[in-house]
Amino acid sequence: MNQTILSDTRPLVRVVAGIVLNGRGEFLLSSRPEGKPYAGYWEFAGGKIEAGETELQALQREFEEELGIRIHTARPWLTKIHSYEHALVHLRFLRVEAHEWSGALQPREGQQWAWQKAGDFTVSPMLPANGALLKALSVPTRLKGRLKTGLYGENGMGEYRVVPFESAEPQHDNILIREEKLRQLGKMPEAGSVWVVIETADQWPCIQDADAAVWQINDAETAEAAYAVLSDGVSLPLVIAAPPKLLEQYRSRWHALGAHALLADDAAEAV
Repeated sequence: MNQTILSDTRPLVRVVAGIVLNGRGEFLLSSRPEGKPYAGYWEFAGGKIEAGETELQALQREFEEELGIRIHTARPWLTKIHSYEHALVHLRFLRVEAHEWSGALQPREGQQWAWQKAGDFTVSPMLPANGALLKALSVPTRLKGRLKTGLYGENGMGEYRVVPFESAEPQHDNILIREEKLRQLGKMPEAGSVWVVIETADQWPCIQDADAAVWQINDAETAEAAYAVLSDGVSLPLVIAAPPKLLEQYRSRWHALGAHALLADDAAEAV
């Protein structure tokens, strides 16, 4: 478990929220009902995990109670830890793909609901804490390319490209930079989003201000280290780039624990 949690004496409140998608790749937001804090603000539905519940069971109960749909299965995505004076809140976001839920949406608490595209939001106001999550949702879950030349994919708004820092021009909104180069710069480059490439577990804690991470895996030892980090919960989208054979060996394990995307990439093609 995260060391922040282990070393803290405040009560731990475990909360789960769902990133529910439809067949068009849009995700579900709902408004907070009257009588609750931030009433009228839009959020990802969910709630506290009750004693004896798993994360999935809590998500299933919350969505049936609030929106009348049945969640069949889900997988971890991002984990956020919010520190308050009275407690630590451990918030786990689970992704639910279009084929992993069923039923007709029903606003059972008088709230509103809407399907939204990443980067094209038509509802407001949003809960302030959701800004980073909404940005993370724009990161494609399928990527192609090479770390040396750049990555590309698609999201709900169309083509999405990530260009190496050394070759990036002002019109490139998303840049890819190695952790060593970032350390030399001493600050995050100016860009719409910054993706940081790491190769070791020691680098992971140093890049938590990035918008996304790419972990370049070259051997079984590092593959296991990535598995351990995912098991603990990641706070930003983690893309794993590995040679095809290693990717095939670990694909299902990495995916099940919340790897955002998996990329076949030869070590010789590194940035």
